[in-house]
Amino acid sequence: MTAPAAPAVSALFAPDGRLIAVPRRAARREQLLDHLARTLFEPDRSYTEGEVNDALRTVHDDFPALRRSLVEGHRLTRAKDGSSYRLATA
Repeated sequence: MTAPAAPAVSALFAPDGRLIAVPRRAARREQLLDHLARTLFEPDRSYTEGEVNDALRTVHDDFPALRRSLVEGHRLTRAKDGSSYRLATA
């Protein structure tokens, strides 16, 4: 017997493209972070903290928490001096 498929990440968003809520379950939150990294950031490009904040602000007001989760989850890398962010490579 196979496990039921997880609901699409799109179910986490309102029709206006904003997040309804950040999931509490770790696996679901990981899906969301993968989606945000893939859709908001381009490979081989550096972003300032302001640019990262602006991108995340389009989907949720708590952009600092999302930014921190993306970095801690190894989806974005941050320069040691905090001057730039990049999409992490696999």
